[in-house]
Amino acid sequence: FSVMGVTGSGKSTFINMASGSNLPVSRSLESCTREVQTSRPFVVNGRVVTLIDTPGFDDTTRSDTDVLSMIAAYLSNAYEHGSKLAGVIYMHRISDYRMGGKSKGNFKIFRELCGESSLKNILIVTNMWSEVNPEIGEAREVELASKDKFFKPLLEKGARMLRHDGTLESAHTTLRYLINNHPATLRIQREIVDEHKSIEKTAAGSELRRALDEQADHHKEEIHNLRAQMEAAMQAKHEERRGELQEELEKKQQECERIEQNSQHMAAEFAAERVRLEARILQMEDEHQKQLQALEGLQGDEAERAAAKQAEESARTRLIEEQELARQREEELARVQREMEEAYTIREREAELRRQTEEDARTRLIAVQHEAQEENQRRMEEELTRLTQLVTRSEEQRANLAEQVCQKEISERNKSQRLEEALMKARERDQAAIGDRIVSFGVDFVILVLVLLFVCCLSS
Repeated sequence: FSVMGVTGSGKSTFINMASGSNLPVSRSLESCTREVQTSRPFVVNGRVVTLIDTPGFDDTTRSDTDVLSMIAAYLSNAYEHGSKLAGVIYMHRISDYRMGGKSKGNFKIFRELCGESSLKNILIVTNMWSEVNPEIGEAREVELASKDKFFKPLLEKGARMLRHDGTLESAHTTLRYLINNHPATLRIQREIVDEHKSIEKTAAGSELRRALDEQADHHKEEIHNLRAQMEAAMQAKHEERRGELQEELEKKQQECERIEQNSQHMAAEFAAERVRLEARILQMEDEHQKQLQALEGLQGDEAERAAAKQAEESARTRLIEEQELARQREEELARVQREMEEAYTIREREAELRRQTEEDARTRLIAVQHEAQEENQRRMEEELTRLTQLVTRSEEQRANLAEQVCQKEISERNKSQRLEEALMKARERDQAAIGDRIVSFGVDFVILVLVLLFVCCLSS
Protein backbone atom coordinates (compact mmCIF):
# COMPACT_ATOMS: atom_id res chain seq x y z
CA PHE A 1 0.00 0.00 0.00
CA SER A 2 1.16 3.52 -0.76
CA VAL A 3 0.42 6.23 1.81
CA MET A 4 0.14 9.80 0.51
CA GLY A 5 -0.97 13.19 1.78
CA VAL A 6 0.27 16.67 2.58
CA THR A 7 3.19 17.29 4.93
CA GLY A 8 2.17 16.81 8.55
CA SER A 9 -0.96 14.78 7.75
CA GLY A 10 0.30 11.80 9.78
CA LYS A 11 1.53 9.45 7.03
CA SER A 12 4.71 8.29 8.82
CA THR A 13 2.90 8.06 12.17
CA PHE A 14 0.21 5.85 10.61
CA ILE A 15 2.84 3.60 9.00
CA ASN A 16 4.83 3.26 12.22
CA MET A 17 1.67 2.46 14.17
CA ALA A 18 0.50 -0.17 11.69
CA SER A 19 3.87 -1.84 11.01
CA GLY A 20 5.93 -1.23 14.13
CA SER A 21 8.54 0.59 12.04
CA ASN A 22 10.61 3.56 13.16
CA LEU A 23 10.36 5.92 10.22
CA PRO A 24 11.19 9.56 11.06
CA VAL A 25 8.08 11.43 12.20
CA SER A 26 7.45 15.16 11.90
CA ARG A 27 6.37 16.97 15.06
CA SER A 28 5.39 20.09 13.12
CA LEU A 29 4.56 21.12 9.57
CA GLU A 30 8.22 20.68 8.62
CA SER A 31 8.71 17.49 6.62
CA CYS A 32 10.82 14.57 7.85
CA THR A 33 10.11 12.30 4.87
CA ARG A 34 12.62 13.39 2.23
CA GLU A 35 12.39 10.36 -0.06
CA VAL A 36 10.17 7.38 -0.76
CA GLN A 37 10.73 4.71 1.89
CA THR A 38 9.08 1.47 2.93
CA SER A 39 8.02 0.01 6.26
CA ARG A 40 9.12 -3.33 7.60
CA PRO A 41 6.82 -6.16 6.42
CA PHE A 42 4.05 -7.15 8.82
CA VAL A 43 1.03 -9.44 8.80
CA VAL A 44 -2.63 -8.43 8.67
CA ASN A 45 -5.28 -11.14 8.26
CA GLY A 46 -2.58 -13.63 7.27
CA ARG A 47 -1.29 -11.39 4.49
CA VAL A 48 2.17 -9.82 4.43
CA VAL A 49 1.83 -6.07 4.08
CA THR A 50 4.39 -3.39 3.26
CA LEU A 51 3.54 0.31 3.45
CA ILE A 52 5.21 2.92 1.24
CA ASP A 53 5.83 6.33 2.79
CA THR A 54 5.95 9.32 0.41
CA PRO A 55 6.83 13.00 0.90
CA GLY A 56 3.98 15.49 0.58
CA PHE A 57 3.62 17.82 -2.40
CA ASP A 58 4.01 20.82 -0.09
CA ASP A 59 7.28 19.43 1.29
CA THR A 60 9.36 22.03 3.16
CA THR A 61 12.70 20.73 1.84
CA ARG A 62 11.94 19.69 -1.75
CA SER A 63 9.98 21.21 -4.60
CA ASP A 64 6.72 19.73 -5.86
CA THR A 65 8.46 18.64 -9.07
CA ASP A 66 11.07 16.76 -7.00
CA VAL A 67 8.34 15.06 -4.98
CA LEU A 68 6.37 14.04 -8.09
CA SER A 69 9.58 12.77 -9.72
CA MET A 70 10.41 10.64 -6.64
CA ILE A 71 6.92 9.16 -6.39
CA ALA A 72 6.65 8.56 -10.15
CA ALA A 73 10.12 6.97 -10.29
CA TYR A 74 9.35 4.57 -7.44
CA LEU A 75 5.89 3.62 -8.73
CA SER A 76 7.02 3.13 -12.34
CA ASN A 77 10.05 1.08 -11.22
CA ALA A 78 7.86 -1.12 -9.04
CA TYR A 79 5.39 -1.58 -11.91
CA GLU A 80 8.19 -2.53 -14.30
CA HIS A 81 9.30 -5.23 -11.84
CA GLY A 82 5.77 -6.65 -11.68
CA SER A 83 4.80 -5.14 -8.34
CA LYS A 84 1.34 -3.61 -8.12
CA LEU A 85 -0.36 -1.74 -5.32
CA ALA A 86 -3.28 -3.30 -3.49
CA GLY A 87 -4.38 0.20 -2.56
CA VAL A 88 -3.52 3.83 -1.94
CA ILE A 89 -4.26 5.63 1.33
CA TYR A 90 -4.63 9.42 1.28
CA MET A 91 -4.26 10.95 4.75
CA HIS A 92 -6.16 14.14 5.61
CA ARG A 93 -6.11 16.11 8.88
CA ILE A 94 -9.68 16.55 10.12
CA SER A 95 -8.24 19.21 12.44
CA ASP A 96 -7.56 21.53 9.49
CA TYR A 97 -9.81 24.57 9.73
CA ARG A 98 -10.42 24.42 6.00
CA MET A 99 -9.05 22.77 2.88
CA GLY A 100 -7.24 25.69 1.27
CA GLY A 101 -6.18 26.28 -2.30
CA LYS A 102 -2.80 24.59 -1.84
CA SER A 103 -4.34 21.46 -0.29
CA LYS A 104 -6.98 21.27 -3.04
CA GLY A 105 -4.25 21.66 -5.66
CA ASN A 106 -2.22 18.83 -4.10
CA PHE A 107 -5.29 16.59 -3.96
CA LYS A 108 -5.97 17.31 -7.64
CA ILE A 109 -2.43 16.15 -8.51
CA PHE A 110 -3.09 13.03 -6.41
CA ARG A 111 -6.30 12.39 -8.40
CA GLU A 112 -4.48 12.73 -11.71
CA LEU A 113 -1.68 10.47 -10.44
CA CYS A 114 -4.11 7.68 -9.51
CA GLY A 115 -6.62 7.97 -12.35
CA GLU A 116 -10.28 6.98 -12.30
CA SER A 117 -9.77 3.28 -13.04
CA SER A 118 -8.09 2.71 -9.66
CA LEU A 119 -10.50 4.67 -7.46
CA LYS A 120 -11.92 1.48 -5.90
CA ASN A 121 -8.45 0.87 -4.46
CA ILE A 122 -8.25 4.30 -2.81
CA LEU A 123 -9.06 5.08 0.82
CA ILE A 124 -9.33 8.65 2.08
CA VAL A 125 -8.45 8.45 5.79
CA THR A 126 -9.21 11.34 8.13
CA ASN A 127 -7.11 11.44 11.30
CA MET A 128 -6.18 13.67 14.24
CA TRP A 129 -9.74 13.45 15.56
CA SER A 130 -8.46 13.98 19.10
CA GLU A 131 -7.43 17.53 18.15
CA VAL A 132 -10.91 18.72 17.21
CA ASN A 133 -14.35 18.91 18.79
CA PRO A 134 -16.34 15.82 17.64
CA GLU A 135 -19.27 17.88 16.35
CA ILE A 136 -16.96 20.17 14.40
CA GLY A 137 -15.05 17.17 13.04
CA GLU A 138 -18.25 15.45 11.94
CA ALA A 139 -19.45 18.64 10.24
CA ARG A 140 -16.13 18.91 8.37
CA GLU A 141 -16.33 15.22 7.44
CA VAL A 142 -19.80 15.72 5.96
CA GLU A 143 -18.60 18.79 4.06
CA LEU A 144 -15.58 16.95 2.65
CA ALA A 145 -17.74 14.04 1.51
CA SER A 146 -20.62 16.07 0.08
CA LYS A 147 -18.99 18.89 -1.89
CA ASP A 148 -17.70 18.58 -5.45
CA LYS A 149 -14.65 20.72 -4.72
CA PHE A 150 -13.44 18.23 -2.08
CA PHE A 151 -13.75 14.41 -1.97
CA LYS A 152 -17.27 13.85 -3.36
CA PRO A 153 -16.24 13.12 -7.01
CA LEU A 154 -13.87 10.33 -5.89
CA LEU A 155 -16.33 8.84 -3.41
CA GLU A 156 -19.04 8.70 -6.08
CA LYS A 157 -16.71 6.70 -8.35
CA GLY A 158 -15.66 4.04 -5.86
CA ALA A 159 -13.22 5.56 -3.37
CA ARG A 160 -14.05 5.23 0.33
CA MET A 161 -13.61 7.51 3.32
CA LEU A 162 -12.72 6.25 6.83
CA ARG A 163 -11.66 7.58 10.20
CA HIS A 164 -8.39 6.72 11.97
CA ASP A 165 -8.32 7.27 15.73
CA GLY A 166 -4.56 6.81 16.11
CA THR A 167 -4.64 3.22 17.47
CA LEU A 168 -3.11 0.02 16.08
CA GLU A 169 -6.54 -1.57 15.74
CA SER A 170 -7.80 1.42 13.77
CA ALA A 171 -4.75 1.30 11.47
CA HIS A 172 -5.18 -2.43 10.79
CA THR A 173 -8.94 -1.99 10.28
CA THR A 174 -8.13 0.61 7.63
CA LEU A 175 -5.79 -1.81 5.86
CA ARG A 176 -8.39 -4.61 5.93
CA TYR A 177 -10.62 -2.52 3.67
CA LEU A 178 -7.94 -2.80 0.97
CA ILE A 179 -6.12 -6.04 1.69
CA ASN A 180 -8.34 -8.28 -0.45
CA ASN A 181 -8.56 -5.87 -3.39
CA HIS A 182 -7.30 -6.83 -6.81
CA PRO A 183 -3.98 -5.04 -7.43
CA ALA A 184 -4.43 -1.75 -9.26
CA THR A 185 -2.35 0.00 -11.89
CA LEU A 186 -2.20 3.73 -11.27
CA ARG A 187 -2.56 6.12 -14.18
CA ILE A 188 0.99 7.44 -13.84
CA GLN A 189 2.39 3.88 -13.93
CA ARG A 190 0.47 3.11 -17.10
CA GLU A 191 1.44 6.43 -18.72
CA ILE A 192 5.18 6.12 -18.01
CA VAL A 193 5.71 2.37 -18.48
CA ASP A 194 3.02 1.28 -20.97
CA GLU A 195 2.53 4.49 -22.95
CA HIS A 196 6.16 5.67 -22.64
CA LYS A 197 5.17 9.22 -21.77
CA SER A 198 7.65 11.64 -20.27
CA ILE A 199 6.91 12.76 -16.71
CA GLU A 200 5.78 16.23 -17.80
CA LYS A 201 3.33 14.72 -20.33
CA THR A 202 1.52 12.61 -17.75
CA ALA A 203 -1.78 13.82 -16.30
CA ALA A 204 -0.17 14.49 -12.91
CA GLY A 205 2.82 16.23 -14.53
CA SER A 206 0.54 18.37 -16.70
CA GLU A 207 -1.54 19.35 -13.68
CA LEU A 208 1.59 20.24 -11.70
CA ARG A 209 2.93 22.23 -14.67
CA ARG A 210 -0.37 24.11 -14.89
CA ALA A 211 -0.25 24.90 -11.17
CA LEU A 212 3.37 26.08 -11.45
CA ASP A 213 2.53 28.28 -14.44
CA GLU A 214 -0.33 29.78 -12.45
CA GLN A 215 2.01 30.49 -9.54
CA ALA A 216 4.57 32.03 -11.91
CA ASP A 217 1.93 34.28 -13.49
CA HIS A 218 0.83 35.38 -10.02
CA HIS A 219 4.43 36.21 -9.05
CA LYS A 220 4.97 38.11 -12.32
CA GLU A 221 1.90 40.21 -11.60
CA GLU A 222 3.22 40.92 -8.09
CA ILE A 223 6.62 41.85 -9.57
CA HIS A 224 4.91 44.29 -11.95
CA ASN A 225 3.02 45.88 -9.04
CA LEU A 226 6.19 46.09 -6.92
CA ARG A 227 8.06 47.85 -9.73
CA ALA A 228 5.24 50.37 -10.03
CA GLN A 229 5.36 50.96 -6.27
CA MET A 230 9.16 51.35 -6.43
CA GLU A 231 8.86 54.00 -9.13
CA ALA A 232 6.30 55.84 -7.01
CA ALA A 233 8.60 55.61 -3.97
CA MET A 234 11.57 56.89 -6.02
CA GLN A 235 9.56 59.85 -7.28
CA ALA A 236 8.45 60.60 -3.73
CA LYS A 237 12.09 60.12 -2.55
CA HIS A 238 11.09 57.53 0.08
CA GLU A 239 14.39 55.65 0.17
CA GLU A 240 13.46 53.40 3.09
CA ARG A 241 10.25 52.30 1.40
CA ARG A 242 12.06 51.82 -1.90
CA GLY A 243 14.63 49.59 -0.19
CA GLU A 244 11.90 47.41 1.33
CA LEU A 245 10.18 47.09 -2.04
CA GLN A 246 13.51 46.25 -3.72
CA GLU A 247 14.13 43.44 -1.24
CA GLU A 248 10.63 42.05 -1.72
CA LEU A 249 11.00 42.36 -5.50
CA GLU A 250 14.22 40.32 -5.46
CA LYS A 251 12.53 37.60 -3.41
CA LYS A 252 9.62 37.42 -5.85
CA GLN A 253 12.00 37.28 -8.82
CA GLN A 254 13.97 34.46 -7.21
CA GLU A 255 10.76 32.57 -6.46
CA CYS A 256 9.55 33.06 -10.03
CA GLU A 257 12.89 31.83 -11.41
CA ARG A 258 12.80 28.83 -9.05
CA ILE A 259 9.31 27.88 -10.22
CA GLU A 260 10.28 28.17 -13.87
CA GLN A 261 13.45 26.12 -13.31
CA ASN A 262 11.50 23.41 -11.46
CA SER A 263 8.95 23.30 -14.26
CA GLN A 264 11.64 23.04 -16.95
CA HIS A 265 13.80 20.49 -15.10
CA MET A 266 10.99 18.03 -14.28
CA ALA A 267 12.12 15.44 -16.85
CA ALA A 268 15.79 15.69 -15.80
CA GLU A 269 14.84 15.34 -12.13
CA PHE A 270 12.75 12.26 -12.92
CA ALA A 271 15.62 10.65 -14.83
CA ALA A 272 18.06 11.42 -12.01
CA GLU A 273 15.64 9.98 -9.45
CA ARG A 274 15.33 6.80 -11.52
CA VAL A 275 19.12 6.43 -11.43
CA ARG A 276 19.24 7.03 -7.67
CA LEU A 277 16.40 4.57 -7.16
CA GLU A 278 18.14 1.85 -9.18
CA ALA A 279 21.13 2.20 -6.86
CA ARG A 280 18.89 1.81 -3.80
CA ILE A 281 16.54 -0.85 -5.10
CA LEU A 282 18.88 -3.81 -4.52
CA GLN A 283 19.60 -2.70 -0.97
CA MET A 284 15.89 -2.19 -0.28
CA GLU A 285 15.04 -5.62 -1.72
CA ASP A 286 17.78 -7.28 0.34
CA GLU A 287 16.56 -5.65 3.54
CA HIS A 288 13.00 -6.50 2.64
CA GLN A 289 13.92 -10.14 2.02
CA LYS A 290 15.68 -10.40 5.39
CA GLN A 291 12.69 -8.89 7.12
CA LEU A 292 10.39 -11.36 5.36
CA GLN A 293 12.57 -14.29 6.43
CA ALA A 294 12.55 -13.08 10.01
CA LEU A 295 8.80 -12.66 9.81
CA GLU A 296 8.38 -16.17 8.40
CA GLY A 297 10.57 -17.58 11.22
CA LEU A 298 8.40 -15.90 13.80
CA GLN A 299 5.34 -17.20 12.02
CA GLY A 300 6.72 -20.77 12.11
CA ASP A 301 7.45 -20.61 15.85
CA GLU A 302 4.13 -19.13 16.73
CA ALA A 303 1.91 -20.68 14.12
CA GLU A 304 -0.72 -22.03 16.47
CA ARG A 305 -0.80 -18.95 18.65
CA ALA A 306 -0.81 -16.76 15.56
CA ALA A 307 -3.68 -18.77 14.09
CA ALA A 308 -5.69 -18.48 17.29
CA LYS A 309 -4.80 -14.84 17.59
CA GLN A 310 -5.59 -14.38 13.93
CA ALA A 311 -8.99 -16.00 14.38
CA GLU A 312 -9.66 -13.82 17.39
CA GLU A 313 -8.38 -10.81 15.53
CA SER A 314 -10.50 -11.69 12.51
CA ALA A 315 -13.58 -12.03 14.69
CA ARG A 316 -12.76 -8.78 16.41
CA THR A 317 -12.05 -7.20 13.05
CA ARG A 318 -15.35 -8.40 11.64
CA LEU A 319 -17.08 -7.06 14.72
CA ILE A 320 -15.28 -3.74 14.36
CA GLU A 321 -16.02 -3.66 10.66
CA GLU A 322 -19.67 -4.43 11.34
CA GLN A 323 -19.71 -1.76 14.01
CA GLU A 324 -17.99 0.62 11.63
CA LEU A 325 -20.45 -0.24 8.88
CA ALA A 326 -23.32 0.13 11.33
CA ARG A 327 -21.92 3.48 12.42
CA GLN A 328 -21.53 4.53 8.81
CA ARG A 329 -25.07 3.37 8.06
CA GLU A 330 -26.34 5.27 11.08
CA GLU A 331 -24.38 8.32 9.99
CA GLU A 332 -25.66 7.91 6.45
CA LEU A 333 -29.21 7.47 7.75
CA ALA A 334 -28.77 10.50 10.01
CA ARG A 335 -27.29 12.45 7.11
CA VAL A 336 -30.15 11.43 4.81
CA GLN A 337 -32.63 12.27 7.55
CA ARG A 338 -30.96 15.65 8.05
CA GLU A 339 -31.00 16.24 4.33
CA MET A 340 -34.68 15.25 4.18
CA GLU A 341 -35.47 17.52 7.11
CA GLU A 342 -33.48 20.30 5.50
CA ALA A 343 -35.24 19.66 2.19
CA TYR A 344 -38.63 19.62 3.96
CA THR A 345 -37.72 22.82 5.80
CA ILE A 346 -36.58 24.38 2.54
CA ARG A 347 -39.82 23.31 0.84
CA GLU A 348 -41.84 24.70 3.74
CA ARG A 349 -39.90 27.94 3.54
CA GLU A 350 -40.36 28.06 -0.20
CA ALA A 351 -44.11 27.35 0.16
CA GLU A 352 -44.41 30.00 2.87
CA LEU A 353 -42.41 32.40 0.77
CA ARG A 354 -44.58 31.55 -2.22
CA ARG A 355 -47.76 32.09 -0.16
CA GLN A 356 -46.38 35.33 1.22
CA THR A 357 -45.38 36.42 -2.25
CA GLU A 358 -48.81 35.58 -3.64
CA GLU A 359 -50.48 37.37 -0.73
CA ASP A 360 -48.25 40.39 -1.25
CA ALA A 361 -49.00 40.26 -4.95
CA ARG A 362 -52.76 40.10 -4.29
CA THR A 363 -52.49 42.93 -1.78
CA ARG A 364 -50.49 45.00 -4.24
CA LEU A 365 -52.98 44.15 -7.02
CA ILE A 366 -55.95 45.16 -4.86
CA ALA A 367 -54.15 48.33 -3.83
CA VAL A 368 -53.31 49.08 -7.45
CA GLN A 369 -56.90 48.38 -8.54
CA HIS A 370 -58.23 50.56 -5.71
CA GLU A 371 -55.82 53.31 -6.63
CA ALA A 372 -56.81 52.93 -10.27
CA GLN A 373 -60.52 53.12 -9.38
CA GLU A 374 -59.93 56.17 -7.20
CA GLU A 375 -57.86 57.72 -9.96
CA ASN A 376 -60.56 56.97 -12.55
CA GLN A 377 -63.26 58.33 -10.20
CA ARG A 378 -61.20 61.44 -9.59
CA ARG A 379 -60.61 61.88 -13.30
CA MET A 380 -64.32 61.35 -14.06
CA GLU A 381 -65.31 63.88 -11.41
CA GLU A 382 -62.76 66.31 -12.77
CA GLU A 383 -64.02 65.68 -16.30
CA LEU A 384 -67.65 66.09 -15.17
CA THR A 385 -66.76 69.31 -13.37
CA ARG A 386 -64.94 70.52 -16.46
CA LEU A 387 -67.91 69.63 -18.70
CA THR A 388 -70.32 71.28 -16.25
CA GLN A 389 -68.20 74.39 -16.31
CA LEU A 390 -68.11 74.24 -20.10
CA VAL A 391 -71.91 73.86 -20.25
CA THR A 392 -72.36 76.72 -17.79
CA ARG A 393 -70.01 78.91 -19.78
CA SER A 394 -71.78 77.85 -22.98
CA GLU A 395 -75.20 78.70 -21.52
CA GLU A 396 -73.87 82.01 -20.28
CA GLN A 397 -72.40 82.71 -23.67
CA ARG A 398 -75.68 81.68 -25.33
CA ALA A 399 -77.64 83.97 -22.98
CA ASN A 400 -75.23 86.79 -23.62
CA LEU A 401 -75.48 86.15 -27.33
CA ALA A 402 -79.30 86.07 -27.17
CA GLU A 403 -79.31 89.29 -25.20
CA GLN A 404 -76.92 90.83 -27.68
CA VAL A 405 -79.14 89.64 -30.56
CA CYS A 406 -82.21 91.02 -28.80
CA GLN A 407 -80.50 94.29 -28.13
CA LYS A 408 -79.32 94.37 -31.71
CA GLU A 409 -82.87 93.69 -32.94
CA ILE A 410 -84.21 96.45 -30.70
CA SER A 411 -81.48 98.74 -31.94
CA GLU A 412 -82.30 97.80 -35.53
CA ARG A 413 -86.02 98.42 -34.93
CA ASN A 414 -85.21 101.74 -33.34
CA LYS A 415 -83.02 102.60 -36.28
CA SER A 416 -85.81 101.56 -38.69
CA GLN A 417 -88.36 103.63 -36.81
CA ARG A 418 -86.05 106.60 -36.77
CA LEU A 419 -85.35 106.10 -40.47
CA GLU A 420 -89.09 105.87 -41.26
CA GLU A 421 -89.77 108.95 -39.20
CA ALA A 422 -86.96 110.74 -41.00
CA LEU A 423 -88.35 109.59 -44.35
CA MET A 424 -91.84 110.75 -43.36
CA LYS A 425 -90.49 114.10 -42.33
CA ALA A 426 -88.47 114.33 -45.52
CA ARG A 427 -91.53 113.34 -47.55
CA GLU A 428 -93.59 115.94 -45.74
CA ARG A 429 -90.88 118.52 -46.34
CA ASP A 430 -90.74 117.58 -50.00
CA GLN A 431 -94.53 117.78 -50.31
CA ALA A 432 -94.53 121.13 -48.55
CA ALA A 433 -91.76 122.35 -50.82
CA ILE A 434 -93.63 121.12 -53.91
CA GLY A 435 -96.77 122.88 -52.71
CA ASP A 436 -94.82 126.04 -52.15
CA ARG A 437 -93.28 125.75 -55.62
CA ILE A 438 -96.73 125.16 -57.18
CA VAL A 439 -98.18 128.20 -55.38
CA SER A 440 -95.18 130.24 -56.36
CA PHE A 441 -95.48 129.05 -59.96
CA GLY A 442 -99.21 129.84 -60.00
CA VAL A 443 -98.61 133.33 -58.67
CA ASP A 444 -95.85 133.87 -61.20
CA PHE A 445 -98.13 132.58 -63.96
CA VAL A 446 -101.00 134.86 -62.89
CA ILE A 447 -98.63 137.79 -62.76
CA LEU A 448 -97.33 136.87 -66.23
CA VAL A 449 -100.87 136.66 -67.61
CA LEU A 450 -101.76 139.94 -66.02
CA VAL A 451 -98.64 141.50 -67.50
CA LEU A 452 -99.45 140.14 -70.91
CA LEU A 453 -103.00 141.38 -70.62
CA PHE A 454 -101.71 144.71 -69.55
CA VAL A 455 -99.34 144.81 -72.46
CA CYS A 456 -102.10 143.83 -74.85
CA CYS A 457 -104.28 146.51 -73.45
CA LEU A 458 -101.60 149.03 -73.87
CA SER A 459 -101.06 147.93 -77.45
CA SER A 460 -104.63 148.29 -78.42
